[in-house]
Amino acid sequence: MSLTELSVNFFVALFALIDPIGNVALFAAATVGATAAGRRALAVYISLFSFGFLGFFFVSGLALLQFFGVSLPAFRIAGGILLFLLGLDMARGDFFAAMAAESGETEAMSTRVYARQGFARLVVPFAMPLLIGPGAISTAVIYASETKRFGWEGFGAGLGVIAAIAFSIVVCFWMTGLISRVFGRIGMTIVIRVLGLILCAMAVQIIIVGIAASTHGLIRHDTAAPYPSIAGTN
Repeated sequence: MSLTELSVNFFVALFALIDPIGNVALFAAATVGATAAGRRALAVYISLFSFGFLGFFFVSGLALLQFFGVSLPAFRIAGGILLFLLGLDMARGDFFAAMAAESGETEAMSTRVYARQGFARLVVPFAMPLLIGPGAISTAVIYASETKRFGWEGFGAGLGVIAAIAFSIVVCFWMTGLISRVFGRIGMTIVIRVLGLILCAMAVQIIIVGIAASTHGLIRHDTAAPYPSIAGTN
């Protein structure tokens, strides 16, 4: 396989795993009441974090998890628990209430201050592990080993793919203003609650896959991978 083909495959795999288009509605829900400039700045912060975090694992492999003695299944289970708590807040309405309470303060903030505070609030569990989960991390590690045979050219191509993914996150998340205007406040409330339920279900599935990967025969295969074509995307 040529370097070009490898890079295209790497991009497609990461894009499918991170799914920036599918997470646009969640980002819109998480930034209710934000100004357009504040939302754009926050999207840039999240994309830069995604580039740095994925780039770290692309360069170092699983060194960080190995340093703390954490396996990918354990990382998956912990991430699933955090996502479940976020989804629970969204489904119960607590998430929207918190965002509505902050919306009045948003106007008084500068764009940079809002972006920093929003990033501190969303980096876990939105940026990680919702966007950058075990699947994306392991994919970066696998393709890093594949590009080694191309030397520095392969190394640069891999980082270029990760940069392209980060850019796609910015482009997709900048579309959230349109979504917010289309649905309105009441529509966004409904969207948040429905997405909260879906996020809880996703979190449970992530935990099931993590348990299945760390045990033998405890979880049925068709439960851990109900849709083989998209299994392991988180």
